[in-house]
Amino acid sequence: MTAVDAPAGSPDAGVPWHYGDPFAEQRFAARSVVVVDRSNREVIAIPGEDRLTWLHSLTSQHVLDLRDGETTELLVLDVQGRVEHHAVLTDFEGTAWLDVEPGTGKALLAYLESMKFWSKVEPRDATSEIAVLSLVGPAAPSLVTFGGLVRPMPWGADLLVPRASKDAEFTRLVEAGARPAGTLAFEALRVELLRPRLGVDTDDRTIPHEVRWIGTAVHLNKGCYRGQETVSKVENVGRPPRRMLLLHLDGSLDALPETGDPVLMDGKVVGRVGSAVRHHELGPVALALIKRSVPLDAQLVAGSAEEPVAASIDPDSVPPDNAALGREAVRNLGR
Repeated sequence: MTAVDAPAGSPDAGVPWHYGDPFAEQRFAARSVVVVDRSNREVIAIPGEDRLTWLHSLTSQHVLDLRDGETTELLVLDVQGRVEHHAVLTDFEGTAWLDVEPGTGKALLAYLESMKFWSKVEPRDATSEIAVLSLVGPAAPSLVTFGGLVRPMPWGADLLVPRASKDAEFTRLVEAGARPAGTLAFEALRVELLRPRLGVDTDDRTIPHEVRWIGTAVHLNKGCYRGQETVSKVENVGRPPRRMLLLHLDGSLDALPETGDPVLMDGKVVGRVGSAVRHHELGPVALALIKRSVPLDAQLVAGSAEEPVAASIDPDSVPPDNAALGREAVRNLGR
């Protein structure tokens, strides 16, 4: 199979977009397992005896008791509690390994460097050392024979492999039964799982409660960190002003709205489009940040004025703090 790279300007530029049939790749992932090259993600390594206590003090996650090989997610918030960085963290053989969205590693590393003070930590850019491969699908555990850093993830597993041997490891997984798949398939399945992506499904006003990062990337019962006051206030006495919902889009049109396009109700902007994808079963769908006041049965329009697309809210994507909550929303939240 010949890989078609993601186009310039895509957040996944530089890695395969698809291998000829994105829908077939999705269907294979749903029943078996695919392997996705996500080596565009950037990696930060933090060795040093204070690494976990230091990260615990700086981020939203409780990591003091993280054991060797365990994985979690964390956020760096600003003083108003808005999300600045998201990372997946694994502590492995004396080093904390963080992988982050493409283009965000430099800024996160600069922040970490500025907060070292007297802590015994040595954060560094390890993107040239380590690459991320993702196994997606129910058969993923059967292929996780790699002896290094393996992360269980909602879609299957992520493997952090030496970048120099990334292609060889990818080939080994294909020969073991995984179908090659691109980021088009991965993104569609991520959207189905209601998993947000920093910089795509978030903007500069996003707080953790809006995008389902409470519990997965935010621990509500830990010590102080920057932005904690907002997290606690929303959790205890308020509700977030927006919520990330799944929108079903009009499938009769070829156009998909783009990230950052407005969502309108009766001509007024009530939300922001994040990830818009074509799913092999759901059809065209999008994650969007929608104002809490918008009724669940509202007739919405997503996209630019030149290519508006009719949209409706999937009620099963409504978070649990809404009176219209269904059992499906609880199940989805735990994915």
